[in-house]
This record gives sequence, C-alpha cells and structure tokens, in this order.
Amino acid sequence: MGFTRAELDAFRDVSVPDLLAPGCRLLFVGINPGLWTAATQTHFCHPSNRFYPALREAGLIDWSVDADRGMSEHQREDLVGKGIGITNLVNRATVRASELGREELREGGRRLLALVAQIEPRVVAVAGVTAFRVAFEDRVAGLGRQPSDIGPAEVWVVPNPSGLNAHETTATLAGWFALAASAAGVG
Repeated sequence: MGFTRAELDAFRDVSVPDLLAPGCRLLFVGINPGLWTAATQTHFCHPSNRFYPALREAGLIDWSVDADRGMSEHQREDLVGKGIGITNLVNRATVRASELGREELREGGRRLLALVAQIEPRVVAVAGVTAFRVAFEDRVAGLGRQPSDIGPAEVWVVPNPSGLNAHETTATLAGWFALAASAAGVG
C-alpha cells in the first residue's frame, strides 16, 4: 500500500498520542514522529525503522507491525500490558528530526521530566544520543545507563532505530533494548 509524498506531507506537524498505561516500567522515548508514523498513528512506524524488529529479536514481543497500517489494538494492548510505553521528546511530525530546533528539544526534555514524575517508570530509554544531549544539555552523554536518574527512574540512552542510522543493526538494537528491559524488569 504505502503513501504518496503528497499524502505524507499532509501529516506534517501532526501529533501522535503517547502509548501508555498504568504499570509502565519501561518508557521508550523517540525524538519525534516522522510523517509515516503520524499517518499510521504508530510510534516508530516506517518500513525502514528497526524498532519493532529489534523488540522482537530482544524477545519483548512476538509479533510484527504492518508498516502500512500501524499497530493493531491487540498489539497496543500487548505492549502496554508488558509494561512498555512509548512517547517522544517532541510530538510534532517532521520529515527528519533535524528540522527540530534546540529549544524545541529542550522543552521536550522538560516535558519528559514531568511525564516521568507522573507515571514513574523504572527505566526511561531515550532513542538517540544526539537528541538526548541537546534535550538535557549534556554534551558528554553516550549510549547506555546514564549517571543521573529522573526521580526513581534509571535513564538509558539507546541507539536511534531509524533506518537513517547506519551505525546500528537490528541485532545491536535488540541488545540495547534487552539491557534496558532487563533493568526495568520487563521481558
């Protein structure tokens, strides 16, 4: 099926609701929705995004997302039922994350702090080291467990699963996701 460029352009600046439920133990945080994600209303949904294949390889899910349709209601229920939630630093769809300004990312970091205080997950896993550095004004942050927590939540930075990130594979992403999930007591 897919989408035409004109169809996708209609989703510029559209938001995607957080995927959260009571009992969230592992909160994945994307940078912002892409146009395909906005069109399907499914976080990390693009044919080249490796988020769901990596979750599957990590043993956290046993299903695949249809990139043309997005997640089914059953898949959403399964994910949140396992204690996994998803949000974004910035909830405004763009073609690329590079369209976001520094202040927009910093505001996203402040919004994330408030969300984490509200839902109290065990682990917050931010997908994208560069966005994390900007959002939290931490020039030296690297991948893995961060030295500072957000309240009671451990903070992890995991690689961005976008197909544009050529430095990672589904297998290496799965390894990072499994580490964060283990810390959160998920899986």
